Amino acid sequence: MKIKAAVTHAPGAPFQIEEVELAAPQKHEILVKITACGVCHTDDAARQQVIPVPLPAVLGHEGCGVVEAVGPEVTEFQPGDKVGISFGYCGRCHNCMTAHQHACENFNAINFGGVQPDGTSRLSALDGTPLATFFGQSSFATHVVVNEASAVKVQYDDIDLALVGPMGCGIQTGAGAVLNRLRPEFGSSIAVFGCGTVGMSAIMAAKIAGCETIIAVGGNPKSLELAKELGATHTINRKEVDDIVGTIKNEITDGGVNYAIDTSGVPDFVKKALASCRFMGTAVVLGATGDVTFNIQAELMGDAKSLIGIVEGDAIPKLFIPKLLDYYKKGMFPFDKLIKFYPFEQINEAFEESGSGKCIKAVLKML
Repeated sequence: MKIKAAVTHAPGAPFQIEEVELAAPQKHEILVKITACGVCHTDDAARQQVIPVPLPAVLGHEGCGVVEAVGPEVTEFQPGDKVGISFGYCGRCHNCMTAHQHACENFNAINFGGVQPDGTSRLSALDGTPLATFFGQSSFATHVVVNEASAVKVQYDDIDLALVGPMGCGIQTGAGAVLNRLRPEFGSSIAVFGCGTVGMSAIMAAKIAGCETIIAVGGNPKSLELAKELGATHTINRKEVDDIVGTIKNEITDGGVNYAIDTSGVPDFVKKALASCRFMGTAVVLGATGDVTFNIQAELMGDAKSLIGIVEGDAIPKLFIPKLLDYYKKGMFPFDKLIKFYPFEQINEAFEESGSGKCIKAVLKML
């Protein structure tokens, strides 16, 4: 079938909305008419080839929509079902079979390799040129074909389906790091570096978990105000405070936080996150970060600290996304306050405003 998709032809090039061909769903796949798709830093990293995905490609990995058709042997979905879409995984490796799909041994090949889990692509240009798939979905498009394992059924009729898309990556990454992996003790302390989608989700999750001290570190005054509304007890403007670590350890807490999360991907803030932790504290890296140099004795082992990386919030999306939606309905996880909607045709503007900090979470509406 012919669909419209935003195609990336060259590194750093603007998205071009074109008519392309989408093949029918195969075994265990579903055809989804996309309602909306979140704009994520990972999409831009792929467009800029920081993450080397094959080009030309159709990016987009935070889709949601309505099932229009199902392929052979699909058992979980039927036409008319509302779904969110998350990352792809093989379901056969040791990590997948021990409920760690986020650590699938074939994760990179499936999500960044440009093909579906079976090694083929469902997308092509009108002249027959194959188009690379992203995260097994390529949701910067009006329709996608995706493996049913990556889809999450949305049971609520009173939740705007367009809100569900960004839960498939950025939101579950931040919230899951706190609720699934760190599982902070009630009354503990946490610092979150970066007040974008991932950081704000971590802040909301920390409030749900009962953290007593929640410190938001960022550079946008409006975002810092929103962080306080969402659960932060303290904020630090990195542009105004010279000694961020000292402020956390000596002014806000008595010796440092129990947990720190960096969502910025900036090496210096990874170091600051670790330095902000108290003895036996844990620092988490969630941003795509390059080389970082540590003095292991002085900065890590000497204080019995831990430094860990977490992928996709250590989440099982089919279980975790419904849980977050339940928190949202109860008023405990107001992630809608992060979102600004854009028409699909304004995809380049959405990326520009997302990158400049004019919006926290840009979401494209296809309809």
